[in-house]
Amino acid sequence: MTAARRSFADLVAEGAAVPTEGWDFSWFEGRATEARPSWGYARSAGERLAGAEAALDIQTGGGEVLAFSLGAAAPARPRLVAATEGWAPNTAKATALLRPQGVVVVAAPDDAPLPFADGAFDLVLSRHPVVPHWDEIARVLRPGGTYFAQHVGPASVFELVEYFIGPQPEAVRRARDPRRERAAAEAAGLEIAALPAERLRMEFRDIAAVVHFLRKVVWMVPGFTVEAYEPQLRALHERIEREGPFVAHSSRHLFDARKPL
Repeated sequence: MTAARRSFADLVAEGAAVPTEGWDFSWFEGRATEARPSWGYARSAGERLAGAEAALDIQTGGGEVLAFSLGAAAPARPRLVAATEGWAPNTAKATALLRPQGVVVVAAPDDAPLPFADGAFDLVLSRHPVVPHWDEIARVLRPGGTYFAQHVGPASVFELVEYFIGPQPEAVRRARDPRRERAAAEAAGLEIAALPAERLRMEFRDIAAVVHFLRKVVWMVPGFTVEAYEPQLRALHERIEREGPFVAHSSRHLFDARKPL
C-alpha cells in the first residue's frame, strides 16, 4: 500500500515552519538533494586548519561548517581561531556551537571592515560569502597567508529563481563570475593558486523543500513569502506531483589564494 500524498497546504505549512538559522541543511534529507563539489570544501578546509597558526572564518553562518572542519583537523589545530557573522540569530547559534571549541565568535556586519589587526591570520576561510571584501581579506592575512574559500558562482539555482520572478538580465546572471572575482582578488594583491568551478545538479522533491529553501536562502527570491507567491507555489507543487522532482543547478568555485611574502 502506498502512503497517501500530502496536501499542498500541509507541505507549505511545514516548509514555512522550519527554523532558518544556521547552515545545517539536514532537514532537506529525503526531500531535496544537491551534488557536492569534487574538492570537498569542509574536509579540505580541515587540512588547511591543521597546518595553520591563526585562522579566521568569515561569515560563518551558524558555525556548522567550521565546526566540521575543526573536527577534520583534529588533533592538530591553530592556536587561535576566530569567526565573524553578521546576522544576529546566526551569531548566537555559532557562539553556542563554537565557543566550547575555543573559537572566538565576533558579531560583525558583512559589509563592514573586519575587526582585526593587519596581518592577524595566516589562514582565512569562508564558505559562500555574500560579497568577498578583497581589500579586507588581504589586509588581515599575513604575508604568505592563504585565503581558502568556496564561493557561489553565477546564475546559481536560477532555474528556481526564474520560475518565480522571471528571466533575469544578463548582468544579474553574470554576477559572481569567478573571472571577475579573480581580477578583484588580484587587484587587492592576492595571487591565485587555483580557481576550479563546477555546476551541480539539485533536485527539489516536494514543495515544502522549495518553501524552506527560499526562506533560508533569502537572496534567491527577495521578499519571498508563501502568501505573495501562492499561485506559483501551487502550480509548482502540481508539476512536481505530476512530473517528479524540480531540477536546478548550483554554481560553485573554490578560491585558493595567497598573499605574497
